[in-house]
Amino acid sequence: MSKVSYYTPEGLKKLRDELQQLKDVERVKASKAIAEARDKGDLSENAEYDAAKEAQGMLEMRISKLEDALAGARIIDESQLDNSKVLVLSKVKIKNQTNGMEMNYTLVADGEADLASGKISVNSPIGKGLLGKSVGDVAEIKVPNGVMKFDVVEISR
Repeated sequence: MSKVSYYTPEGLKKLRDELQQLKDVERVKASKAIAEARDKGDLSENAEYDAAKEAQGMLEMRISKLEDALAGARIIDESQLDNSKVLVLSKVKIKNQTNGMEMNYTLVADGEADLASGKISVNSPIGKGLLGKSVGDVAEIKVPNGVMKFDVVEISR
């Protein structure tokens, strides 16, 4: 049974495109690599063959994970979301109480997370700590060094 995950239309398209690439292009490359290694002789001492088989196994595992993710994928209807609380796809401006630094994040599904573009997973420690909070609330997030406190400054879509 697959876990339900929520995606933006763009995130779901990216997931489908990656799966298609793996199935249509990478699978063919893996098969060719195995065939080439097999043609080189004794398989019991053929490290190239072993490496190609292992790469194929990793590829098939990635395809399986993507198929499971797609089976549980749902597109979020942003028009139905409440702007008064932090939810999936919320754009949140938070302020660190310790150093006064302000940060902007968009909470997204695991597969769409990209810290460089300000997208964090709802399952990350900060994401979990922010979910359900309203403007003015304090999010206390447990980190290895203790507890960090963030003020929720702004929520938007």
